[in-house]
Amino acid sequence: MKLLIVEDDRLMQEVIADYFGSKGWETEAAGDGELALEKWEQEHFQLVLLDVMMPGMNGFTVCRKIRERSDVPVIFITARAMEEDELHGYSLGADDYVTKPFSLPVLYAKAMALMGRVRGDAPHRRIRCGCIEADVRTHEVWVRGERCILPPIEYGMLLFFMENPNRVFGREQLLIRFWGYDFEGNERIVDNHIKKLRKALGDCGGMIQTVRKAGYRMAVVK
Repeated sequence: MKLLIVEDDRLMQEVIADYFGSKGWETEAAGDGELALEKWEQEHFQLVLLDVMMPGMNGFTVCRKIRERSDVPVIFITARAMEEDELHGYSLGADDYVTKPFSLPVLYAKAMALMGRVRGDAPHRRIRCGCIEADVRTHEVWVRGERCILPPIEYGMLLFFMENPNRVFGREQLLIRFWGYDFEGNERIVDNHIKKLRKALGDCGGMIQTVRKAGYRMAVVK
């Protein structure tokens, strides 16, 4: 597999390239957004690691331009752990975020998990949270062992909650994630789909809790 590392810190480029190279990846690096897009247009990459803050064209712009033509997985690497940046990145089509400083094994694990989902051969195909189980490859859901049919948005929300148990997500975060940054409706649409999801999950729907003045979370006992 081939990796494009877009990072203006030369040492960081080399460290990431060496680590992924030791795992059998072929790597290319670019120190700015313009060069990154040139390389991306000339070669075929299976994954892009993309720094947010770079001179000239920033990572958000690079991601938007890539997404105009490709669904290649993109992981943002950023030193700014700001919620609005993270939301903006997801709205542009980023698949994951890693905040500096980060662990190389964790970054590699995130990359491989993402690649497994993209290729449809992830070794851990099912996620279980309490009485709910989901197959990330086939999009099937079971509630207490019974098949549960969910529309696309409800399924996407459920999987998102299951992948982030006990984490609170605001209505605005969910709105941008599932309806896009330019959605012109209001946040009540999030409440309506949460209500539908809870109903579809039956007595397990109570796992998706309302956190007053904050949003929603999937409560999972560890």
